Amino acid sequence: MTTWRTAPTRTIDVNGTKFAYRELGDPTGVPVVFLHHFTAVLDDWDPRIIDGVAARHQVIAFDNRGVGSTGSTVPTDLEEMGADAIAFIKALGYDKVDLFGFSVGGAVAQMVALQAPDLVRRMVLAGTGPRGGGGIWKMPFIVGGAYAKAFLTRKDPRHFLFFPRNAEGKKAANDYFARLAERTADRDQPISQQARLAQLRAITGGGLHAPDDLSKITVPVLVANGDNDLMVASKLSADLANRLPNATLRIYPNSGHGGIFQHHRAFVPEVLDFLASKSSVAR
Repeated sequence: MTTWRTAPTRTIDVNGTKFAYRELGDPTGVPVVFLHHFTAVLDDWDPRIIDGVAARHQVIAFDNRGVGSTGSTVPTDLEEMGADAIAFIKALGYDKVDLFGFSVGGAVAQMVALQAPDLVRRMVLAGTGPRGGGGIWKMPFIVGGAYAKAFLTRKDPRHFLFFPRNAEGKKAANDYFARLAERTADRDQPISQQARLAQLRAITGGGLHAPDDLSKITVPVLVANGDNDLMVASKLSADLANRLPNATLRIYPNSGHGGIFQHHRAFVPEVLDFLASKSSVAR
């Protein structure tokens, strides 16, 4: 059985650019398309979440334009990132998908739902908030501080950005990175400096943008976060859920931006229940 550790990396031409992606799980039904976080490539998805969702659904994760092994350069605008995601999904031949967006991937998922509402059936938005949310201008300083700590301690910056610096958080971080290291072959290309800077510009630009009319997104949405997110304030996830007409909010205790990874044992069953629900209202 294919798992995230062994899923082959494939490419597809999208308007002249080769997009890298991996897929696994049941090919019947509506696929779940994963949209990833700032500086992340395919190998940065937590295998427990990918494999957990793929146990019941087809999962497709991809590097958007200019990220990892996908060609071209990263745009500096969230709307362009959303348009690229739509083009990728349609190039695979799908006219209906579920979206799983984490961090900036959650912002891109909102752009997809606004630009192509008929394409989206349900969404899971984790560690993210609405465009125009307050405090996003602080992101470069938060990221810069974490990178400085990472350099001094020889750790990945996500130790400081994703998890609380207490005993539980430190253990969760170590477990998370051990899971990311499970795949040893056919690994993705690292993020480029151009991609880092373009993504950061898109994130800060999104924070300063006028708020979107999220009442237009009527599909069921599950919004999740930790209770102390340093990157995207947890209150912004609550604000996002309040602005969406058909959303439910799940906040995990003693956790931060990576709360869904720290609490993956609780989070995955909730995602599966949400995706399988017959109701038009998220529960």
